[in-house]
Amino acid sequence: MRIAYVSAGAADMYCGSCLHDNTLVAALQRLGHDAVLVPTYTPLRTDEPGVAIERVFFGALNVYLKQIAPPLRRGWAGVERLLDRPGLLALVSRLGSATDPGRLGELTLSILRGEEGNQASELDKLAGWLRDSFRPEVVHLTNSMFAGFARRLKAELGVPVVCSVQGEELFLDGLREPSRGEVRAALAERARDVDLFVAPSRFYADLMASYLQVERGRMAVVPLGIHLAGHGGGHGGGGTAADGATGDAARTAVRGAGEPWVVGYLGRIAPEKGLDLVAAAFRELAAALGGPGRVRLHVAGYLPPQHRGYLRGVERRLREWGLAGDYRYAGEVTREEKIAFLGGLDLLAVGTVYPEPKGLYVLEALANGVPVVAPRHGAFPELLAENGGGVLVAPGDPAALAAALGELLRDPGRRERLGRAGREAVHARYGDEAMAAATLVLYEGLVQGRREAAALGG
Repeated sequence: MRIAYVSAGAADMYCGSCLHDNTLVAALQRLGHDAVLVPTYTPLRTDEPGVAIERVFFGALNVYLKQIAPPLRRGWAGVERLLDRPGLLALVSRLGSATDPGRLGELTLSILRGEEGNQASELDKLAGWLRDSFRPEVVHLTNSMFAGFARRLKAELGVPVVCSVQGEELFLDGLREPSRGEVRAALAERARDVDLFVAPSRFYADLMASYLQVERGRMAVVPLGIHLAGHGGGHGGGGTAADGATGDAARTAVRGAGEPWVVGYLGRIAPEKGLDLVAAAFRELAAALGGPGRVRLHVAGYLPPQHRGYLRGVERRLREWGLAGDYRYAGEVTREEKIAFLGGLDLLAVGTVYPEPKGLYVLEALANGVPVVAPRHGAFPELLAENGGGVLVAPGDPAALAAALGELLRDPGRRERLGRAGREAVHARYGDEAMAAATLVLYEGLVQGRREAAALGG
């Protein structure tokens, strides 16, 4: 099958949606399908070998200039080609990654208006390339903010258009009024043009069906999948599930001689991700386990420039509590560094204060045999219920998080059982090719339905 997957670059950061899109398209290619990953805004940054084409559509510079300078909307081919050069876009993305999302309402609304928006000529270029150079049987859009593309693409290509939902309501709800209300109205209108939406969890499918005002039957669920190579060797990296259990027992034995436990946080450093809540729980946990030196907090993840003050505040409190020596921030990590980071943890603590739609980092931790303690909201209840690799606690409650972490640290047998169950479940059911196969079933159903409708003259 010929599949065009249109993804949105996230400037100079590792973005969960970019990682997901690249992993899915790479798996589709390995399964023998002619799938292309088409970047928009900026080049895609991933922690695995990238499979995106070199050309970037809806280049961030052209999109922005056409929003603020009406004469440029007519199109200046030579200038636009220059501004869309991937190297230039990558440079500008590094310089402009601190943009306040709340100020992007008018631009978001214009993109949603598709062929009627200020960036209509950019949509012309995408539609023309797909029509003349690739000729897909299905087009997949990365999130609902691209729903404005569907009408034009369907008219130009005559193929089904699928659209993922991957957590964009957090951004959309952060827009300032009156743009927020206008964007919600445009979303509801343009969602009618999409043939099928795909959510990563039942929770998020229910939420976004209401948010987009579409029938729940038009919201399919395909669970996340990860590329499993390199994951799953327990705390040493490499090997089998049994090897991981042995590694956990060995670490427990060493810890009897005084080695501290290690609790980890993996994710973007931002208030909504709840690192401050994890730090507060860590304070209570350290006190319950005997004070400084008995447990460590290791943190890894991208730090947006606008949240540097937030991280400084968390670190200041850790110093005030006398725990600075038990804390380490590893910064943004590559795939290899991430696997090594997870391999050094006893538990992963999740503190998100909003209902998380995905939780890719939970699957990554479980793939390495690391049990998870997560809030009882968003996708986490169904995710942990299906793989048995962790414990749920009351959201927004550092004491509950600390108590659950402490119980697991004191019970190596239970910790090992949870880690083994999570590892086995992820390796059996949450691989990237399983995700790709489930997505293909959706594509094939839409393509077959269109063929049958055409045969009947519909």
